[in-house]
Amino acid sequence: MSATMELKSVDLSKYGLKDVNVHYNLPAEELQKITVSSGQGTETENGTLVVNTGKFTGRSPKDRFLVKDEYTKDKVWWGRINKPISPENFDKLYNGMIEYMAGKDAYVRDAYVCAYPEYQMNVRTITEYPWSNYFVKNMFLRFANNEELENFQEEWLVLCVPGYSAPNPEEVGLLSGNFSILNFTKKIALVGGSAYTGEMKKGIFSALNLILPVEKEVLPMHCSANVGEDGDTAIFFGLSGTGKTTLSADPARKLIGDDEHGWTADNVIFNFEGGCYAKVIDLSEEKEPDIYRAIRPGALLENIVFKSGTREVDYFDSSITQNTRVSYPIEHIDNIQRPSYAANPKNIFFLTCDAFGVLPPLSKLTPGQAAYHFISGYTAKVAGTEAGITEPVPSFSACFGEPFMPLHPAVYAEMLSQKMQDAGVNVWLVNTGWSGGPYGVGSRIKLKYTRAMITAILNGEMEKVTYKAHPIFGLHMPEYCPGVPTEMLDPINTWLQKGAYISKSIQLAHSFHINFEKFANQASDEIINGGPLIDTHHSLAEHL
Repeated sequence: MSATMELKSVDLSKYGLKDVNVHYNLPAEELQKITVSSGQGTETENGTLVVNTGKFTGRSPKDRFLVKDEYTKDKVWWGRINKPISPENFDKLYNGMIEYMAGKDAYVRDAYVCAYPEYQMNVRTITEYPWSNYFVKNMFLRFANNEELENFQEEWLVLCVPGYSAPNPEEVGLLSGNFSILNFTKKIALVGGSAYTGEMKKGIFSALNLILPVEKEVLPMHCSANVGEDGDTAIFFGLSGTGKTTLSADPARKLIGDDEHGWTADNVIFNFEGGCYAKVIDLSEEKEPDIYRAIRPGALLENIVFKSGTREVDYFDSSITQNTRVSYPIEHIDNIQRPSYAANPKNIFFLTCDAFGVLPPLSKLTPGQAAYHFISGYTAKVAGTEAGITEPVPSFSACFGEPFMPLHPAVYAEMLSQKMQDAGVNVWLVNTGWSGGPYGVGSRIKLKYTRAMITAILNGEMEKVTYKAHPIFGLHMPEYCPGVPTEMLDPINTWLQKGAYISKSIQLAHSFHINFEKFANQASDEIINGGPLIDTHHSLAEHL
């Protein structure tokens, strides 16, 4: 149940906000009414709210900064991903946003993140737009009743002001007028100049990715998770397009969450969020029934296009962006875990869409290999996904979420390796990409085969089969899996030209090695040795 204005008045003067018209924890219906009546949004034929986020239809990584001060200077992995900004420049931007908001409406949302009570973190969000507040209502965890809000004290503040753009970016250490900044000492996240709602979600996720491992000994993960009837938890890592949302949606298992989780010292997996933020490009009820059916009043669609002359969504129209999105409360999914946490992690799946057709459809990883592939975060971009891409290109994102990781990736990988060993977790690399050749030659591995592999693992059937090592990557490939053609399990069997397979495998292995060089100085020998084999010539000859 949402709080209403009658609950209490909220004084924003402590943030420097004065003469603002405060709207506190408005219910979804009222936020939707304000959005539509003000011309900031429309509705679909079934009454779902639709907005356009304007210039920014995705995150802007180059405009993300962390305040460098006594707390962060020796903790953060500074560089291309984590760019520093001074406390003084942060204050100038904060004050500019506060001055801009004078005389305007301010939409306030009190909520929390981290479903496991021990790690609950209260977050107050102040937004310029009503639909930004609607997004937060969907994505952060909601209090059950008004009484729980009476004594609310925030630990973090999110200030989202899309209408404010820094007038002199260079003078305050920015690259452009828009920005997303975290201040760990003041516990404030700023989003300015961009209306893309995901900046708020990922800002708090990034904050948790430092706070939880450093202060709480909790491993933060960019993953989905579900739990079976026997209480066994499965975790799914994967970059966009690898099948993370699809494969974690299992009618036989309850969804814990679809994007961001923590792993505690006592082996509890808990959801950070209270909702889902899913891509809807090319969405159909047949392909993604859970997401499709979740798009109803209470959800928020971003940057979609209507079919001509109607209020029916054309999910195949990418004329605004490929990154069309929907946010909705997790309760819009039928089969969910309540509350959203579970113990007993048993299996971890690293999902990769290998467009080179090199990696096996299924591999079992050693602890060193698991840490190595976790740090690597590999998938491949295929032709047509971005301008200028005409053939597969390797893509690496450390920990399957590099843009949101303030610490060195080896820190998270060492934590994962230790936890999987302590809990006796099996880690699997699942290729949802190509078989029988690269993109344009081979074919995409059928979803039914991937589901069969995951089902066999969850049922314990893969504990009874034998494995053999891949000659280049060292991965342990099963020699049998129920429901999957045996010849597929070793990818070289599916290529007409065996020499071409070996050549492409070596090419991809080199890409792994080159990418890993920037992490090697802080990675243990066990992790380094978990990568592709270096001297492979003898085993290659045997394999051929």
